[in-house]
Amino acid sequence: MTKRTRPPFRADHVGSFLRPKELLEARDRHFKKGEISRAQLRAVEDRAIRDIVKLQEDWGLQGITDGEYRRTYFHVDFLEQLEGVEVKGGIQVKFHGAAGDVDFAPPVMHVTSKLRHAKPIQLEDFKFLRSLTGRTPKVTIPSPTMLHFRGGRGAISREAYPDMEGFYADVARCYREEIQQLADAGCRYLQLDDTNLAYLCDPKMREGAKQRGDDPNELPRRYARLINAAIEGKPADMTVGVHLCRGNFQSAWAAEGGYEPVAEVLFNELNVDCYFLEYDDARSGNFSPLRFVPKGKIVVLGLVTTKLGSLESKDELKKRIAEAAKYVPLEQLCLSPQCGFSSTVHGNVLAVEAQAAKIRLVVETAREVWSG
Repeated sequence: MTKRTRPPFRADHVGSFLRPKELLEARDRHFKKGEISRAQLRAVEDRAIRDIVKLQEDWGLQGITDGEYRRTYFHVDFLEQLEGVEVKGGIQVKFHGAAGDVDFAPPVMHVTSKLRHAKPIQLEDFKFLRSLTGRTPKVTIPSPTMLHFRGGRGAISREAYPDMEGFYADVARCYREEIQQLADAGCRYLQLDDTNLAYLCDPKMREGAKQRGDDPNELPRRYARLINAAIEGKPADMTVGVHLCRGNFQSAWAAEGGYEPVAEVLFNELNVDCYFLEYDDARSGNFSPLRFVPKGKIVVLGLVTTKLGSLESKDELKKRIAEAAKYVPLEQLCLSPQCGFSSTVHGNVLAVEAQAAKIRLVVETAREVWSG
């Protein structure tokens, strides 16, 4: 079995890590108390990112992120920097976890005027990350679908966009401009984080989409066209992956359901190179939807949960990889945690020692399964 020298790697990860105490305290002093400047906060972020980059290298990872240490939410911090986007209130979502239900109202983006990519968003952060590692720096950004699903048509100005196709076209253009800037700076590993295609696997979420006036059977195709337009023109040697998530907030989740409702579109109409798929428990269904994966595309199996501190068995992981390989060749599979450890600044409920143990488990298991 060949070792992968380009992303995704046999042992990979989704991107976010638990925030260190010093960083959380500095954010509090800047955002809540106004005691330190943005520049002072960035200096603390820089130190924390240096540390997490070194840890990732020590753990044996080849794809390196900044831990998403500069963000509050995996999606809002990026999208709100597009001209025409405003964050207003939130939609109440009930998350479910081992310790019980968690009520949370994540912010909702509203499109109040014509969308424009007025400035680079991730460029300086990428340049800093690239300066810290000789391995492959990975940039994680929210999928362009995140600007539509939660609010639907009601969160998009009819004055700015009487025709929804105009909205989709402008979202894609903004993303193409951002991706081009990253590519010009040397970025060759980009991940789009998407909860919506996974939410469309959940009957309750599908019904919610209907209530907002959308067709849950058509949305995956509309979203595939949007993502394809957003990454059109990327360099041929840039790997673009999409991560599907059913919610990840303080070790709780929002949706459930296997990939079957979206699988055919996901794997065959979406022009990405790889898929980071949650498969840590029964919420994600079985591996049979992987039968739609065509040759040449890679599936990164998210078998190691980031929601609980208990460590998975290496033998069990190998058994599940073998099960997945019944539907897609082992050569087209990789291994990762099921999600990030801290999709929001709040972080999941597990210790930093457990986080490290889980990444090491992924690396060791991948090395044994794929022999190098």
